[in-house]
Amino acid sequence: MDARLPAPLRPGDTIAVTAPSSGVAPALWPRLDAAIAHLRRRGFEVLEGVCLRDDANHHVSASREARADELMALLVDPDIAAVVPPWGGETGIDVLPYLDFELLAECEPCWYVGFSDITTTMLPLTLRTGWATLHGSNLMDTPYTPAPGLLHWLDVAMSDGGELTQTAATHKRAMGWDDYAADPEIDTMTLTEPTQWSLLHGDSASFAGPLVGGCLEVLSPLAGTPFADVWAWAQVQDEAPVLLLETAEGNAFETARLLHGLRLAGWFERCAGVLIGRTPGPDTESLTQHEAVRDALGGLDVPVVLDVDFGHQQPMMPLVLGVSTRVEVGPDGQRITQDLRRH
Repeated sequence: MDARLPAPLRPGDTIAVTAPSSGVAPALWPRLDAAIAHLRRRGFEVLEGVCLRDDANHHVSASREARADELMALLVDPDIAAVVPPWGGETGIDVLPYLDFELLAECEPCWYVGFSDITTTMLPLTLRTGWATLHGSNLMDTPYTPAPGLLHWLDVAMSDGGELTQTAATHKRAMGWDDYAADPEIDTMTLTEPTQWSLLHGDSASFAGPLVGGCLEVLSPLAGTPFADVWAWAQVQDEAPVLLLETAEGNAFETARLLHGLRLAGWFERCAGVLIGRTPGPDTESLTQHEAVRDALGGLDVPVVLDVDFGHQQPMMPLVLGVSTRVEVGPDGQRITQDLRRH
């Protein structure tokens, strides 16, 4: 069952910016302005939502009702071609009861772009409405030039269709993020540490299926709820899915617990393979992040790929969730190819 792809973005289209989780404090408004200016230079109209610029010390941009109302209004508006939050946050889960997924299922999809806490709303949008969503850099990261081999999320959203292939990055950022307050115009990533995908078992693998997933810390609380019934969704797909998962900041013990929880919820019962993104989360004295994945998923009879180019460590490979995705890992290279044909 193919996910419904939005129409390709075109210059002149309107991109809406809202914060369904954390808003942007005044000290970072210059970076927000720079990211919006980048979109305008690419030829897009930009509509700022009310739930965005937070001038108080809050962990959310507005009340849960206001954030949900604005997100719904933008997603169903036929004049909005994309909705791009500034970044994630902590408690976007509180808007889920206020979203009308039945109405969204009846509407033509627009691009919904982000990662981290934004996957709290992206995952149910894909599972319950059939919308394809774009797991990629948030708005505040949009000015960056992508790493070699990777696309910009705008390149993906503007694609006319067909197959898009991205190859693994050779270097990653050591830790942390650039200081947007000190340098709001920064557009070059500092990638100094070698990085390479690896397999939990073996030295080569090739697998394919519709892609689904997101950030472990925010999606695990949804397992067992109507908003994240990946098991049921997997049963009606033409192919076994590929799972995409990453830890934002939890240590190796937390990673192991969260993965075990998703396994108990049936997320991996019908699965073609698993992609684990790089993480800045720390190891513990007795368990590394890689060992945490092995502890929870080592018994799966499918390929598990480690240190893939997504998550809370630059660079980020933009990937469309819900569409057919082919993963190839071996001595001759590491690549992901997605089928963006509109049926």
